[in-house]
Amino acid sequence: MITFSCRLARPRFVLEADFSFPGGCLALFGASGSGKTTIVRLIAGIERPDRGRIALGDHVLVDTAAGIWEPAHRRRVGLVFQDGQLLPHLSVLQNLSYGRYFAPAGAKGVSFDEVVDLLGIGHLLTARPLTLSGGERQRVAIGRALLAAPRILVMDEPLASLDAERKHEILPFVERLRDELKLPIVYVSHAIAEVARLANRVVRLAGGRVIAEGTPTDVFAAEAPEDAADRFETVSFLSGRVIRENPEFAVSIVAHPAGEIVIPAPLERNAGTVRVAIQATNVSLATERPRNLSVRTVLEGRIERIAAGSGPSAVVTVELKGGDRIAAYVTRHAISDLALARGREIFVLVKAVSIDERGVGRFDGSKGSKVEE
Repeated sequence: MITFSCRLARPRFVLEADFSFPGGCLALFGASGSGKTTIVRLIAGIERPDRGRIALGDHVLVDTAAGIWEPAHRRRVGLVFQDGQLLPHLSVLQNLSYGRYFAPAGAKGVSFDEVVDLLGIGHLLTARPLTLSGGERQRVAIGRALLAAPRILVMDEPLASLDAERKHEILPFVERLRDELKLPIVYVSHAIAEVARLANRVVRLAGGRVIAEGTPTDVFAAEAPEDAADRFETVSFLSGRVIRENPEFAVSIVAHPAGEIVIPAPLERNAGTVRVAIQATNVSLATERPRNLSVRTVLEGRIERIAAGSGPSAVVTVELKGGDRIAAYVTRHAISDLALARGREIFVLVKAVSIDERGVGRFDGSKGSKVEE
């Protein structure tokens, strides 16, 4: 269990946040200036709170009431930033070895060979950082952090400086850290696709405060149909198994009790259960099963709720066969024309090209990892 409860006041900003999570991957989500990086700095010991307590399991890092302050170099917090901050005059091997230098004697951690294999960087060991791609540099930075035998890995916008292709390259490696090493991860991002793929718990921040905390489904659920800016952050999460791939058309098919979901990316059948993030603005509804459409994903369900304010939009929540729920942003005009109402059977349509493949990842439903004592 990781617990955080701190207050830090600055001239133009006040952070006052409380949250906890059992392990796995916790995402800190919010706009720039919401307090995400300040929380990272407090966990790492770069800043001191005015008051508060931070603990990793039974290990207390900060407790202002008890006078406890563990210095940064003893906290065993592995940090990975936007820029990998590798030492340019050292080879990849030497940068990794530099991380090992900070591992306490006798500390449990992954071996050098395990890290190299996990991150696929064996062929880079003799290279210098300036010759690496952005994705390769981030993998080396992650490896260096792991070799310091951290209790927790904190990743502050690690993909923000990478292009889409490099982001897609890195995400599977972060999944492996989460699933295979069982290392608790705090992942800072304002990208919903990344959060959807990696996190089992989300803390959403605004103005230095926690405004929502829970599973990705809970935090990104539809609540305010009149807020035009937030409608693009309303996301539903569907889980299913990859049943086949069509290499000719570069798509994969995910089986769901409500129907098949077409994913615009190659996914291996042995990927197991995957979680698919679908924005409510990319969902359409039909009262009859559609025919002769380019849309390939058609899911069956029943309208559970309609949330409509005075604005033009409404949120229709559909309970799909199998129990998952999906939200659709539609106009109140469409609701009236189609006579949509609670309890009505409905067909949900999702264009494959609207699904961000970076938000599709392995998901075993586990509650997370244990913090090393």
